[in-house]
Amino acid sequence: MPGRIRSAHALSRGGTTVKSTHHSRRAGTPRAVRSVAAVAAASALLLTGCSGGESGPPTLTWYINPDDGGQAVIAQDCSEASGGKYTIQTSLLPRDASSQREQLARRLAAGDSSMDIMSLDPPFVPELAEPGFLAKPPQDVVSATTQDTLEGPLKGATWNGELVAVPFWANTQLLWYRESVAKAAGLDMSQPVTWDQIIKAAQSQDKHLGVQGIRGESMSVWVNGLVESGGGHIVTDGEKGQDAQVNLDSEQGRKAAEIIGTIGKDGLGGPGLATQDENASMIQFQGDKGSFMVNWPFIYSASQSAVKEGSLDQSVVDDIKWTTWPRVNADTPSAPPLGGINLGVGASSQHQDLAWDAVQCIVSSEHQAQYFATNGNPPSSAKAFDDPEVKKAYPMSDTIRKSLDAARPRPQTPYYNEISTAIQQNWTPPGDVSEDTPRETTEFIKEVLKGDALL
Repeated sequence: MPGRIRSAHALSRGGTTVKSTHHSRRAGTPRAVRSVAAVAAASALLLTGCSGGESGPPTLTWYINPDDGGQAVIAQDCSEASGGKYTIQTSLLPRDASSQREQLARRLAAGDSSMDIMSLDPPFVPELAEPGFLAKPPQDVVSATTQDTLEGPLKGATWNGELVAVPFWANTQLLWYRESVAKAAGLDMSQPVTWDQIIKAAQSQDKHLGVQGIRGESMSVWVNGLVESGGGHIVTDGEKGQDAQVNLDSEQGRKAAEIIGTIGKDGLGGPGLATQDENASMIQFQGDKGSFMVNWPFIYSASQSAVKEGSLDQSVVDDIKWTTWPRVNADTPSAPPLGGINLGVGASSQHQDLAWDAVQCIVSSEHQAQYFATNGNPPSSAKAFDDPEVKKAYPMSDTIRKSLDAARPRPQTPYYNEISTAIQQNWTPPGDVSEDTPRETTEFIKEVLKGDALL
C-alpha cells in the first residue's frame, strides 16, 4: 500500500513516527537512572510471567515488534530446529517505539521471568543494560553471532565497551532521488553529494526536499545524523549518565541547525513539513514536486505496491534512484542514521541458556536474509546481503550494506529518552531552528539531566 510502512522498524525505531511520551523529572532525584526507577515503582502490581510447573520442553517468550509476520515464521522454524528442547512463542509489543520501551522497562523492572527474548530498539539498550535488566551474552554466543556483523549494528548493540545484545536486523537511511530532477539540476549522482548541493538543486528546479520535520523521533534521527556526519557527537561519555558531555553547541551542531533551518524557512520541505513523517515525505517525493529525499528502505517496496494498486505510475518508480546519505562536508564521508532491532535476554528469565540458543538460531544469516526478502527489514549480517533473493527483492541492497557499515547510533546513554525529547522540543518546527538552537538545546538538556528542568 502506498504510504504504509511495512514493519515496526521501517523507520529506525518503529514503523510509525514516534511522538515520545515521557515522565516528568523532579530536582533531587537520585543519580541512578530515574526513568527506570520510576518504572520499577509503577510496576509493583504487574503480574510476572511464571515458568514454574511446566511439563515437557519449556516455552520461551519472544517479545517482538510488529511486522508482516516474519518473526513468527522464524520462531516456528527455530522451535522445530531445536529438536524439542523448547518452543518459541511470540508476544506482540506496541507499534510505536516509546510504548515498546515503556512496556519492556516495566516488565524487566518487575522481574518478569517471561522476558526470555526481547526485540530491542538500539537507542534504549543502554537504559535497560545499565541497571542490570539484561543478561550478559555468553562469549560463545557473541563469537557465533557477530562474526560477520556490520560495523554500524555492532556499535548499536554495545554499551560500556561490551556487547549487551545481539544484532538481529538493522536499518539505515538512503538518499533517494528522482533521476530526472538530478539530471536537470546538473548533479553527478555517481559521486557523493552534500546537503548544500541537494538544497541548491531542489531550489533550482522549484522542487520539494523530502525530510521529516514532525515533532517525533525522526527529528532526533535527523539531527544526530547531521552532527555525526559533520564529525561530531551529540553526547560523549554517555556512561557517566547525568554527567555526560553534551556537545550540540558546537560547529557540527550549528551546521546541522543551518541545514534544518534553511529547509524550513525557505519552504523547501513542502507546505506540510512541520507535521511530515516518513510516509508523508514519501508521498510528496512520489509527486510532481519530488526531487531528493532521506528515508528508510521501506519506500521502495511501498512504491512498488502503489504501482500494483494503480495509485502510482510505473514511470515514477522507474525515475527513483538511490545513493548513500548526503554529506555535510564535501571531504568527509557521511555517517547515516542507524536503526533496527537487537535481541536481548532478560536477567530474570529462568531459561537463559535456552534463550541464547534460540537467539543464535533467530539471527542466523539465513533467517536474516529471509526476513529482509519477505518483510523488508535489512540484515545486520554481511553474508545475508549476498543471498540471491535479497538482491532480487532489493536492487539497492549493496548501497544499504555500505550505509550500514558507515552508520552511527544515536547518543548511547541511559538518558536517551530525555535527550531525544529535548531535541524534539527545541528543533521543531524546522522553520524556527536558528543558530541559537544548538546552544539552547544543550543548556536545556544539561538542566534536565541534573533534575533542574522538566520535559
